Amino acid sequence: MLETSRDGAVSVLELQREERRNALDLDLCRAIWAAAQEEVAAGQRVLVVTGKGSSFCSGADLNGVYGEEFLEALYGMLHGLTRLPVPIIAAVNGPAIGAGTQLAIASDLRMADETAKFGVPTARNGMAVDAWTIQRLAQLSGGGMARRLMIAAELIDREAALGCGLIDRTGTLDDALAWAHEIAALAPLTLAHNKLVLSGADATETDVTFAACWASEDVREAATARKEKRAPVFTGR
Repeated sequence: MLETSRDGAVSVLELQREERRNALDLDLCRAIWAAAQEEVAAGQRVLVVTGKGSSFCSGADLNGVYGEEFLEALYGMLHGLTRLPVPIIAAVNGPAIGAGTQLAIASDLRMADETAKFGVPTARNGMAVDAWTIQRLAQLSGGGMARRLMIAAELIDREAALGCGLIDRTGTLDDALAWAHEIAALAPLTLAHNKLVLSGADATETDVTFAACWASEDVREAATARKEKRAPVFTGR
């Protein structure tokens, strides 16, 4: 259902419901959230989320049960990913539809291969997504594209997604891993602070992380590395 693997400081979470095009059900939502927390607790610095086979995630499993328990698991996982203190990259391989687009936008960065497609076709099935999803779409892709996705129920390809900012780069899972390793070498406390601010946290939280960065060993390591003309080695302390 979900395979977690580690490549140095980078962890890959691969959705493995290939027979259902990696559609999310109750168990998979819970598995993603549990694995993400476990990898952060283990000290991994970047997470990469991808799908096995030819689909990133085809949405919520239409054969599943759409009760309160599923919605709590889905949105608990999505919102939880945005609060984790490490960067998350979605390596979008193939269609990311409905909950698949939600999983992609819950990530901090998105890399998409040539087969990637995005859409949130709730207007075609009478369902709805929460306000966070629609607002996040508008934030990332602009109001016009968000309206095309949410009001016209359009399906957009990789080039359209790149053009509007819904994805950040084009490439394969290998490209996403290379990018993840670059990011993993950056200062963890700074990344955590930046992510918190970008996620809209209030000043009570961000003032603490701001102060932690300036008081850290990492900021002193960076200064030492500049003097010694070498790359800094950050520890997250």
